Amino acid sequence: MTDRPEPPPPAIAVLRRWAPPPALVGFVLLLSLLFGGAYGVGSLAGPVAPGMHATDPAPPDFDSDPGRRHGHTGPGAGR
Repeated sequence: MTDRPEPPPPAIAVLRRWAPPPALVGFVLLLSLLFGGAYGVGSLAGPVAPGMHATDPAPPDFDSDPGRRHGHTGPGAGR
């Protein structure tokens, strides 16, 4: 006389069918831990180049120099 295991209820069978594989769940968990650790180390280290910023944050005023090419290229540039 052998005891056969009972089949799982239908709700559990459906959840197991659509659940991601355990290896994928572990990989995503490991990846999130690595990114979290890298973010923590980076925030502790601080900025790489603290003094690095644009010297002229305002865009150049092209209206004051009508003879300038303005960086356009093509057949009619600079005319």
